[in-house]
Amino acid sequence: MHRRHLLIGGGSLLALSACASNGTPMAGSTPAATLQADAAVARALLPSQAPRAELLQPWMGPYSGVPPWDKVTPAKLKAAMLEGIELRRAEIAAIADNPEPPTFANTMVAQQMAGEPLQRAGALYGVMTGNIGSADYQAMDREISPILSAAGDEITFNEKLFLRVKAVADNAQAAGLTPEQTRLATRSRDAFIRNGAALNAAGKAELGRINTALSNAFTSFGQKVVADENAWTLIPNEAGVAGLPASNKAAAGAAARSRNLQGWAIVNTRSSVDPFLSFADDRALREQVWRKFVNRGDNGGANDTNAIIAEIVRLRDQRAKLLGFRNHAEWRMQDTMAKTPAAAMELMNRVWAPAKARVVEEVADMRAIAGHEIEPWDYLYYAEKVRKQKYDLDQNELKPYFELGAVRNASFYMAERLYGFIFTPKPQSTAPVFHEDVTLYEVTDKASGNLIGLYYADDFARPGKRSGAWMTTYRSFSTLDGSKPILASNNNNFVKPGAGEPLLISLDDAETLFHEFGHALHYFSSVVTYPSYGNTPRDFVEYPSQVHEHWVLSRPILDRFMKHHETGAPMPQELVDKVEASATFNQGYATVSYLSSAMVDMDLHTQATPPTDIDAFEKASLARLGMPHEIVMRHRLPQFNHLFTSDAYSAGYYSYLWSEVMDADTWAYFEQSGDVFDPEIGGRFKTIILAPGNTTDRGDAYRAFRGRDPDVAALLRVRGFPVS
Repeated sequence: MHRRHLLIGGGSLLALSACASNGTPMAGSTPAATLQADAAVARALLPSQAPRAELLQPWMGPYSGVPPWDKVTPAKLKAAMLEGIELRRAEIAAIADNPEPPTFANTMVAQQMAGEPLQRAGALYGVMTGNIGSADYQAMDREISPILSAAGDEITFNEKLFLRVKAVADNAQAAGLTPEQTRLATRSRDAFIRNGAALNAAGKAELGRINTALSNAFTSFGQKVVADENAWTLIPNEAGVAGLPASNKAAAGAAARSRNLQGWAIVNTRSSVDPFLSFADDRALREQVWRKFVNRGDNGGANDTNAIIAEIVRLRDQRAKLLGFRNHAEWRMQDTMAKTPAAAMELMNRVWAPAKARVVEEVADMRAIAGHEIEPWDYLYYAEKVRKQKYDLDQNELKPYFELGAVRNASFYMAERLYGFIFTPKPQSTAPVFHEDVTLYEVTDKASGNLIGLYYADDFARPGKRSGAWMTTYRSFSTLDGSKPILASNNNNFVKPGAGEPLLISLDDAETLFHEFGHALHYFSSVVTYPSYGNTPRDFVEYPSQVHEHWVLSRPILDRFMKHHETGAPMPQELVDKVEASATFNQGYATVSYLSSAMVDMDLHTQATPPTDIDAFEKASLARLGMPHEIVMRHRLPQFNHLFTSDAYSAGYYSYLWSEVMDADTWAYFEQSGDVFDPEIGGRFKTIILAPGNTTDRGDAYRAFRGRDPDVAALLRVRGFPVS
């Protein structure tokens, strides 16, 4: 998800941040000698362990060890996860049962260092269930997920452990802890309480039951959506693909051949469906493809997700009330920048009316060309006609300049210019990979030549792989007990081209690639002391990724990399001018599509009584919003992985919106400097925004970077909405 689908209304966001610090990131960090002493105390406390499972062993090979993908099987992974849980259990017991008084070293640092074997196995687990997702891994996932959930609850509900954490946090000042240590202890104490540590025995038992049931439901939802996405629309005659760009037509042909079919296959993923809806002339086929895509998880069969969603929202409501909150959204938003559902809704409501007004204008323009009412499967198609009429711009003119390899190289150039990172292609023999399509790149620092890490790219869709695009890390950075090279990956779902054919992607896809690469750059830039500081609030984490999308159409990137895949000529200025002139085109559609999903998410998770008929709730919620009938939610509830494969984005899809105000203001900062690669601004962004993770309050970090709160007007200008 990226900024082209987002918009925000006026007001100061960061004023809503809860805690304040001195505003100087990294100030009050823990001295190296103290770190070494604390780590020594923790190592002495934690039991010496010799894991039996093959996949729990320390990683071997280059880069201080890499994941042993070539050794992973479902049976081995299951054994590793189960033993890893037991090993961590023993470590937690050693911390909780320690007869010595609680200190930062023997409690907080020991917790930070516990569970390393399980973390290694967990990295393998996430990839094999998300990127591979074959039936045997799905079965293993169904078995292990509830066990993992229960093991996590066991830690939260450990009263002796909680009391030790609370004692360290409550006595931080008396103990002379640094600001960095104090923040870690207080956040840990608050997270324990937020997740049920203060409940009585009966409450903990009930919460454990709820969490295990949710874990099962999350796994089931994700697997059902993947199964429903493993579909396609077969088009046997060439007339059915009339209007498609040659690259999309070729990809559809390759998709059919890979399935031993004759004709063209429109795979049920966004990267295949959106181009068809944008360019295919056959209106009936557009409707057929559209319906198959938007009804994923809502077909009434074995893969229907409505009952699971009802169960998830019921369980979430029970959990929230057990923990003392009125609803799931209130509980979920405690550790965010927005803090409350009301603040998030205020933000979304500010833009909803002008976004709908823009849709009315867009539909009128399209209807004038179409000569009939606009249905959802018409919107993208006739939007392209209007774009051509208003700006003399055909999106097909852009595609020859966005070859996947060139776009990736452009992202590497951006990383070099902004942060001094060098990405060097490495042969697959360098390190094991989990699929033959994965490519490897070594990451080094340009100035020093020092090794930063290894970057994995998994670009192509396959049966079993979850949909969308995402970033993940297999090993993150921390100085607590000696740092190792960072291992990170980007994952896409492009339709693989035929042999020898170029993969041409859309501008939208190029921006998504830069977005996800921005997440990876966030982690490659990390310089945190304690591992848990690598994770930032949900409504901040999208900011560093979204801002990187802006560089796709910067002149240095266009001139060096976005060259015609056949002629090698750079994108002509005339074409760039057309793109810039149409920068705010179709923002009614983009905004309403995204924002309706975010608002329905918040509506669902603030209900006093959780709904049981999910389809009926979705319709009623959209009706309350006055949703234009010509547009569908970007993610309908039955396939909304963000919300129902974990708690991560639940009552949190607004976070893209919240983050974007900082993104737009940051881009304005670069533009106003006269150099979009201004080294001083890039260096400060890396040092203040990226490197510290969550070591300091993120609102304070932004103010330290920009010298003030973000200017919402910058975002409104980017979107072409009124600034007042």
